[in-house]
Amino acid sequence: MQLADFDVDLFLRDYWQKRPLLIRNPWKAWRNPLEPDELAGLACEEGVESRLITRAGDRLTMESGPLPESRFAELGSGPWTLLVQAVDHHVPEVAALIEPFRFVPDWRIDDVMVSYATDGGGVGPHFDQYDVFLVQGLGKRRWRVGPRCDADTPLLPHEDLRLIADFEATGDWILEPGDILYVPPCFAHDGVAVSDDCMTYSVGFRAPSRAELIEGWSEHQADALAEDDRYADPDLTPQGNPGEITAASIDRLHAMVLEALSDRDGFARWFGLHASQPKYAEADWRPEEPIGEETVRALLAEGAPLCRNPASRFSFIRQAEGAVLLFVDGHCFDCMGDAASLAEGLCADSTLVVEPDLASSAPVVALIAALIDQGSLAFEDEDED
Repeated sequence: MQLADFDVDLFLRDYWQKRPLLIRNPWKAWRNPLEPDELAGLACEEGVESRLITRAGDRLTMESGPLPESRFAELGSGPWTLLVQAVDHHVPEVAALIEPFRFVPDWRIDDVMVSYATDGGGVGPHFDQYDVFLVQGLGKRRWRVGPRCDADTPLLPHEDLRLIADFEATGDWILEPGDILYVPPCFAHDGVAVSDDCMTYSVGFRAPSRAELIEGWSEHQADALAEDDRYADPDLTPQGNPGEITAASIDRLHAMVLEALSDRDGFARWFGLHASQPKYAEADWRPEEPIGEETVRALLAEGAPLCRNPASRFSFIRQAEGAVLLFVDGHCFDCMGDAASLAEGLCADSTLVVEPDLASSAPVVALIAALIDQGSLAFEDEDED
């Protein structure tokens, strides 16, 4: 799927993380990529994160999946909403919805959540800490958008949902199939289905908090420090009051901490590993048997296409002299020469045909075999079999 009438530069300049934007059907030809029954089937599976939200009067109740198939027959005619996270991990047609939004770097992408709602269904007025493109797939949904919120915004008491207490809309639209609503972080919004069979695809992004970065990087560095790397003061002299922590001591202690955290190259490598961690680390996508480098060489020589696992996260950082660090699902691969070119190609496209003559490149074959064995990559023909 591609956006036919959308000015990326204008959007990034005037709207990205600044204000909401309604985009009326910009697709060349919109086609809903998933049927409601398929979404319900995913919500019944172990290992798939899902929620069912029902409404009784003004009260919303949330149930976490996996849901028994019989639960849907019990819902009756009242308003309800089914939310399923990371549907792009399981349905290639939904994963394709990410492609038009890759003007935002891949490491910022979280997943595609899909919601199904009956008439009147919704999750209530709320705000999120991330950017989201809300793509209307089937039916109609009324979206109301309010002002920017923060930690002091009053919330209604609720065990499961963070609902805004005093929601006042500043924008009000009805979205039809193919329409998109962009909502920046922390803007209040409320979507309510105004038809049955209402499906919305939420292409969500992520941004690490300062606290998350400090905690993760500090722990990583601390784990690598030697036990005997301690404060020392061989130049100690008597001080007037032994109870004082002197300015000189604070300076020396502060410098110890800053020095340990100031390694930019080390931080880059750590962040690549951190940002490429799978959304669901417990999911095991590895093949039953290692592929073996001879099989990789043979398939490369045949021109067999390579396909990335939609659940995998690929990114790279350029190094000196054409080398790159490739990060895939929490693993780092140091790549040079042909392997570096392959790494960049894998990050650029979800499907890639490698030049057959690279079948003789040991680093290329080793990299492909390692990625296949960890479940991040597969040969297309092999995947179909």
